[in-house]
Amino acid sequence: MASSPSSSSAGGTPNTTTTAAEERAQLAASMPSRNPMPLSASQEAQVRDIYYARVRARCAEEIKAFAACALGRTFTVAFMCSEPQRKMNSCMKVHATQEEQDAAREEWFAKRMERQKERERKARRKAEQEAFLREWWGLPEKDREEARREMEKLKLGERVGGFPSKDRRVIPSDDGRTGGGEGR
Repeated sequence: MASSPSSSSAGGTPNTTTTAAEERAQLAASMPSRNPMPLSASQEAQVRDIYYARVRARCAEEIKAFAACALGRTFTVAFMCSEPQRKMNSCMKVHATQEEQDAAREEWFAKRMERQKERERKARRKAEQEAFLREWWGLPEKDREEARREMEKLKLGERVGGFPSKDRRVIPSDDGRTGGGEGR
């Protein structure tokens, strides 16, 4: 089996890491984002907050240098701190990339279960507090059906991607199934 030096390693086995990396780079260049899943406005805001925090963390030293220079100055900040500000802005421009946005979105998706558990914990605590207050003040107990609905609502996961409108026309696909095709 003859192979070129660029496609095989020293042991004679094919080197797939360079070709896979090249394919990923080409794929990333052709797609605007690796995460096409639509999110709601509040979810996108959460992703944006993670993204900004990641960029600020990478440029923390430059931000601290600018903040130290600007401390106690008002009008003269623009003149006296132009160099630290330029360094801070250039650092943030370098790190504010689509890859960083994709990483922030992946981090948001990775923390979905953590957020769900936190919501459940808060809801249980709220229910405990409410039961305690009802008992303390001698108020009537909450209706069982209402409590059951609240618990079911709590068990529902975070909605990602939304639901189709009730009024939306469903177009059957080529194989007879209803739903979207490749055009979606």
